Amino acid sequence: MLDVNRPEIVAEVTEAFRRYEAALTGNDVETLDALFWASAEVVRYGATENLYGQDQILAFRKARPSQGLDRTLRNTVITTFGTDFATANTEFTRPSTDRIGRQSHSWARLPEGWRIVAAHVSWMDG
Repeated sequence: MLDVNRPEIVAEVTEAFRRYEAALTGNDVETLDALFWASAEVVRYGATENLYGQDQILAFRKARPSQGLDRTLRNTVITTFGTDFATANTEFTRPSTDRIGRQSHSWARLPEGWRIVAAHVSWMDG
């Protein structure tokens, strides 16, 4: 039987998710890069771009504007499956728009720690 949402695993993924959020809003590209799987197989579908592999994701991070990154999260749901896989889904708002953002991550425990192996960001009208 699959062990869903063991409290200690949820706590680990929640901490990784918080590190990601702090790095994202602080434009800490080094930490963002470290939290994504260092692989050609990692995927990030953004609001306006499709990125395949660590190199494309890092290039995007380095080129994006560093202003206007503040946001407020809501309805965050972190679900763990066993001890080595999890999903993190959240909605977010930004002061500059009435639109609602959505973000999904798939996290895997790798030898180097918890890493995002797939991500998706999209917008919907408020």
